[in-house]
Amino acid sequence: MSSQTGPELIHSYFPELSSVQKQQIDRLGELYATWNEQINVISRKDFEHFYERHVLHSLAIAKYIDLKDKDVLDVGTGGGFPGIPLAILFPDAKFTLMDSVGKKLKVAQDIADQIGLNNVSCLQMRMEAHEKHYDFITGRAITELPQVFIWTKHLVRWHKGKGESGMLYLKGGDFNAELKHIPRKIQIQELSEYYDTEFFETKKLVYVFQ
Repeated sequence: MSSQTGPELIHSYFPELSSVQKQQIDRLGELYATWNEQINVISRKDFEHFYERHVLHSLAIAKYIDLKDKDVLDVGTGGGFPGIPLAILFPDAKFTLMDSVGKKLKVAQDIADQIGLNNVSCLQMRMEAHEKHYDFITGRAITELPQVFIWTKHLVRWHKGKGESGMLYLKGGDFNAELKHIPRKIQIQELSEYYDTEFFETKKLVYVFQ
């Protein structure tokens, strides 16, 4: 079990990162810490586990699927999760970070700018009011999955074939009953298969596809 807690934790699970990507990952901690003193983007008691519970958690999506050259909408992004860590890993993909709270998007945009991410844009809007189409929707524990599906299903291009489009949703606990209400194919990935820290023992990635 890994005892690392800082950016080296990310480096150990993603050894293929370029020097630029490593530098971007390394800067996230200090930048979010500075912003968190002004706006409560991340729970204060949770911040000591920032790299594990926010950055590494977000990057589980990258362990599961290749988003290179994809157009991705990250809904309920808050301060930029999972969107910003994923944008670091996939510089050739396009990420739109959406949230209804403008001050959180201000944090996300500033951090993206400071670490030199040119594949990120922010959009203050409710997801059900948006109309553009994307290859993938990403999200992290916003609310019950069937509700998120209802709000966002019109935004996905729904290409046939696994890995081409769909919804990628990070969630914990037991939610099998929720999945019965989603009229699409579903695959569940246990994150404990990727990461060996205690935090991920109950965490899952749900992939909804055509």
